[in-house]
Amino acid sequence: MALFDYTSFRIMEQGINLLSQQQNIIAHNIANQDTPDYKCKYLYFAGVLKDQMDKEGVPTGKKRLELESTVYVDENTKDQPDGNNVDSDTQQALFAKNAIQYEAIIKQMNSEFNMMRTAMSRQ
Repeated sequence: MALFDYTSFRIMEQGINLLSQQQNIIAHNIANQDTPDYKCKYLYFAGVLKDQMDKEGVPTGKKRLELESTVYVDENTKDQPDGNNVDSDTQQALFAKNAIQYEAIIKQMNSEFNMMRTAMSRQ
């Protein structure tokens, strides 16, 4: 692994941005769990990185890999008689999962920075 693997940092940065976006959507869902006719929203980005890499190959050099996301509105599920389909337990579980993923990326970034710091201090 190169000392400055810009691609991995860009992917981690985009991952943090997407997880932040997802956390906001989940929080919005939880806040609207009692709003009549509110439809639950989800952020989809899991398969996008793999699709991009399959399409473009593994990014190298100055090639920029962009992660994309799509907001999906669940119009099919109706959990409550008032038309609201927010399941509080599901949303809270998604919130916790998202927080764990966010923390994992932050730890990975810190690890990368520590490796760079160590490498630079030994010259």
